[in-house]
Amino acid sequence: MAFIDGIKAKAKEDKKIIVLPESKDRRVLIAAAHILEEGLADLVMVGNEEKIMDGAGWLEIDLTGLKVEDPTTSDKFEHYVEVFTELRAKKGMTPEKAREILLSDYITYAVMMLKCGDADGVVAGACHATSDTLRPALQILKTAPGSKIVSGFFVMDVPDCRYGKDGVFVFADCGLNQDPNAEELAAIADSSAKSFHAMVGGDPYVAMLSHSTKGSAKHALVDKVVEATQIAKREYPDLKVDGELQADAAMVPAVAKSKAKGSPVAGKANVLIFPNLDAGNIGYKLVQRLGKADAYGPMLQGIAKPVNDLSRGCSWEDIVGVVAITAVQAQMA
Repeated sequence: MAFIDGIKAKAKEDKKIIVLPESKDRRVLIAAAHILEEGLADLVMVGNEEKIMDGAGWLEIDLTGLKVEDPTTSDKFEHYVEVFTELRAKKGMTPEKAREILLSDYITYAVMMLKCGDADGVVAGACHATSDTLRPALQILKTAPGSKIVSGFFVMDVPDCRYGKDGVFVFADCGLNQDPNAEELAAIADSSAKSFHAMVGGDPYVAMLSHSTKGSAKHALVDKVVEATQIAKREYPDLKVDGELQADAAMVPAVAKSKAKGSPVAGKANVLIFPNLDAGNIGYKLVQRLGKADAYGPMLQGIAKPVNDLSRGCSWEDIVGVVAITAVQAQMA
């Protein structure tokens, strides 16, 4: 069974309410039709119902069962304005400004639905930058208890691959933190291991990636990864983590034997922690495009409630997958 098929099966067991605020994007509309048809979630779109249904007619898709939340007519709008104003009062938020934002920024409106218990998860980013999705999530929901940093991860499902867990990996951080320091890298490693266990199942083996393996190169960038590994081992003693490791030493048993003999992780890593956003973003896109992998994400970890980002290059199939994953995250929450 493919990774996403297992996730879809879990999503169907306890359907959650997922909000899609980007109701003008054709990929989102097509994805919504498939999500409803498969019964993966109870969907809400933010926007004008007539325009959404006109779009569905033009695309010749069926959105039966979709709920539409129109900020201009919702009986919950003023409640959201009141709560949003209270949450951001110290930052100068007024009721007038809150109304303006909630009427024009559908992602913020969707996050307010989540905050007030009217939804279980939010998926956005098909036509917005990551910052547009993350900003309201952090402002309104805050970080989860015990989380040191919010980070982004991808679940990568690589076809015909004998590495990872039957070709499935978690890559992090590939979409959010540009240059995490050693302590932040260690925290990302811990969060990513938990995400792997929850999403993929089985034991996570975490590799702290570098262009060096066990001292083969000397550089400040290597030093950061070495320090991050030491912090992770100290702060998260139950974590199976090792570094610094080159990608081949992390994944390939034969290479691990020569480059990192005795490592508890080398040769069997299924969680890959990249040293910075350049490496992570480039890495996942190369695997996706050249390795023909399914890339689900960037999923956000460390936020109090499930809010997940999409790549602006996503397909409607990607959106379906991320909604299913978000539903499963909501079940666990």
